[in-house]
Amino acid sequence: MTEKTITEALPPVRHWPALNLTGVEFDPVLSQLMSEGPVSRIQLPNGEGWAWLVTRYDDVRMVANDPRFSRAAVMGRQVTRLAPHFIPTAGAVGFLDPPDHTRLRRSVAAAFTARGVERVREKSRRMLDELIDELLRGGPPADLVETVLSPFPIAVVCELMGVPAADRHSMHTWTQLILSSAHGAEVSEKARNDMGAHFERLIGERRGSTGEDVTSLLGAAVGSGEITLDEAVGLAVLIQIGGEAVTNNSGQLFYILLTRPDLAERLRAEPKIRPQGIDELLRYIPHRNAVGLSRIATEDIEIRGVRIREGDTVYVSYLAANRDPDVFPDPERIDLTRSPNPHVSFGFGPHYCVGGMLARLESELLVEALLDRVPGLRLAVPPGLVPFKKGALIRGPEALPVTW
Repeated sequence: MTEKTITEALPPVRHWPALNLTGVEFDPVLSQLMSEGPVSRIQLPNGEGWAWLVTRYDDVRMVANDPRFSRAAVMGRQVTRLAPHFIPTAGAVGFLDPPDHTRLRRSVAAAFTARGVERVREKSRRMLDELIDELLRGGPPADLVETVLSPFPIAVVCELMGVPAADRHSMHTWTQLILSSAHGAEVSEKARNDMGAHFERLIGERRGSTGEDVTSLLGAAVGSGEITLDEAVGLAVLIQIGGEAVTNNSGQLFYILLTRPDLAERLRAEPKIRPQGIDELLRYIPHRNAVGLSRIATEDIEIRGVRIREGDTVYVSYLAANRDPDVFPDPERIDLTRSPNPHVSFGFGPHYCVGGMLARLESELLVEALLDRVPGLRLAVPPGLVPFKKGALIRGPEALPVTW
């Protein structure tokens, strides 16, 4: 791309409101932005100014992996954003760049390797079996979110984190308040502070620990001086919140399977394709509203003939990247044996979701247990009457009324 071909005229700024979407409807504003071009400008409901939005698969991965786009530079700036309560916390891993980001993630890496995740597989399966036993004893109708899809990820992430069983309800309540924009900034910030104080106590108690859970690993890293206590607490909060996002993702996943019984029947009849099928559902699910965390360009950079100026705010859309027809032929179709399927549902680059492998494990266990143990599972209400969360950053059903 030569200097003469770089577009200097700025595209219009598109207002992107906070929408309360139901089902697995793809955001119509994002669809429009994708159709207008690979690089556009947006203004979200909160914060100040406008930001660039990048939607093509290759460009999304480039921005997410390029050190010239900095998360740390967001600190102290009121960038345009979806959440009213978003205030970057100093030392939070989401707003660190390498090498600090690498150092912090290394402190918990052992818990999220294949071995670390396998460590909790059997206990997770037993906990899930107990929940389904209770579901079957209670009989239909039932709310699948309340009985299985919510308590299961909470139990798994708390097990991995080393959170005592008695504290799990509090963790869940704080997470729901943090992930909602409906209660206002003050309530969400208080919940985050309360969760942080709780983890500060747990991590402080485990300095010098040799345990394999996350808080023990963080306690050991703080004790050795590898990371600070504030950094450890920020990382613990982020992992705990991310762990509960599985509730919403699995809610959307089962909404698809319950409204598309042909897909559920195929997964039930062909267990070998389940890992592939789950990956495809993860690609397809519109797991969040709008966009997540922004980055700041640290120098002038050209993307698709558009000049991004030093200091500009930039967002990527992983949802849009997952629907890029150049990478995913017929992207609106759910193909349970799609291959290859290089989706970016867990992000890309240094900020790739640390819990991606754990989320896959939970999804596989849920599909296996519910399809095999409750073969007659179906919605108890018409699809249009399934209530979905309102004012939430992460999309998902409020309840899934089922019978069998």
